[in-house]
Amino acid sequence: MDRTELKGKRVLVFGSGISGIGAVRLLEAVQADVILYDGNEKLDKEEIKKRLPEHSLCDIVLGDMPQDLPSTLDLAVMSPGVPLDIPPVEALKRAGIPVWGEVELAYRMGAGTVLAITGTNGKTTTTALLGEIMRAYAKSVFVVGNIGNAYTGAALSMTEESYTVAEISSFQLETTISFRPKVSAVLNITEDHLNRHHTMQEYIRVKEMIAGNQTKEDFCVLNYEDEELRRFAEVCPAKTVFFSSLHKLDHGIFLDGGQIILRTGTEEILVAETSGLKLLGRHNHENVMAAVAMAYCAGVPMETIRQVIQSFTAVPHRIEFVDEIDGVAYYNDSKGTNPDAAIKGIQAMNRPTLLIGGGYDKESSYEEWIRAFDGKVRYLVLIGQTKEKIEKAAHSCGFMSTILAEDLEEAVKICAEKANHGDAVLLSPACASWGQFDNYEQRGDKFKEYVRNRKE
Repeated sequence: MDRTELKGKRVLVFGSGISGIGAVRLLEAVQADVILYDGNEKLDKEEIKKRLPEHSLCDIVLGDMPQDLPSTLDLAVMSPGVPLDIPPVEALKRAGIPVWGEVELAYRMGAGTVLAITGTNGKTTTTALLGEIMRAYAKSVFVVGNIGNAYTGAALSMTEESYTVAEISSFQLETTISFRPKVSAVLNITEDHLNRHHTMQEYIRVKEMIAGNQTKEDFCVLNYEDEELRRFAEVCPAKTVFFSSLHKLDHGIFLDGGQIILRTGTEEILVAETSGLKLLGRHNHENVMAAVAMAYCAGVPMETIRQVIQSFTAVPHRIEFVDEIDGVAYYNDSKGTNPDAAIKGIQAMNRPTLLIGGGYDKESSYEEWIRAFDGKVRYLVLIGQTKEKIEKAAHSCGFMSTILAEDLEEAVKICAEKANHGDAVLLSPACASWGQFDNYEQRGDKFKEYVRNRKE
């Protein structure tokens, strides 16, 4: 990638969040002429300036986009949170302005080998684990993307020897053009973000874009248990490698009882015993298999892979043990931001559970989640914008033990009062955190704080 290609170009960065600020910093570093635009006129320009480099020359434009602005631009870089079907973006497209995402910008300005992961659920655990494996193998490793480190913030530090492990969301994939990982993975595809993508077909199409520029010199790791991904394997331009938790594969990586086995076509390798892993649950064993397959395709020796996966512990907010108080175990699964992720949360519980759910409405349906309770859930305590919608879905499924709470603090209090010795309390909301919290991390941290306050 040529880091001089944007020198002197007039570039609009759309969105002033973490991704937008990261894009401005990168563009100014390569000497582009930058305008930062955000449609929210209530934002404070001085506050935004404090987050930019000290001697930034970036113009800041808030509110309605000036009509003559698109015609002055060479390029627009979108933050992932900005939908592509809103009027200002349509105006940019009509003016013939190339529209890149933050990932496309970082990829073009970066260097080295890219390993990229997408999927509805399991991305963060898989990305964090693969990052640790690559750090044990190579000197220069960057773990970026949806995991909380802006890809744009790392791009200029990369060399040809670098490995970049990137967690890529559907919002980020939507605006990629030349992005081509050496190894990609699609972990699973279940209903999510339909308020943004509108149809399941479009959501699937965008997820599969991760392999769109790959060739048979590259690898794409896919979940054999996902019917859609088995179909995609037939048309995927990369060499496909399956992982499976339910089937013994002739070629690929799979779970066989308590063993993870890799078959390469020429040999069969025992990767690890699941009893030797610190990650619990079948969904986590799938994440481990995906990370192992990606690292192996990238050339990492199996001995290095094995050492890392046996010492790796769960990421925060994903079925994270918080504490045990009066014989009740508290678990933080704030990252369960959609029904499918929340199903995995409840499946990992091995005791009667009081479940806290609800939050921002992403237009998901909740019946499948409620049917997955499988007799484990004693009470479903609901908060947020979706609480009445979920209660209605629960009652329609015959689950009547629902309680509506004002907020998360009250929900924790209700659960603590109703829990018996030997029960679990699980925050696994099946919804996004917006409206009540800035993000799922803040929601999980608040849950942990309320639990620890009860101990005191």
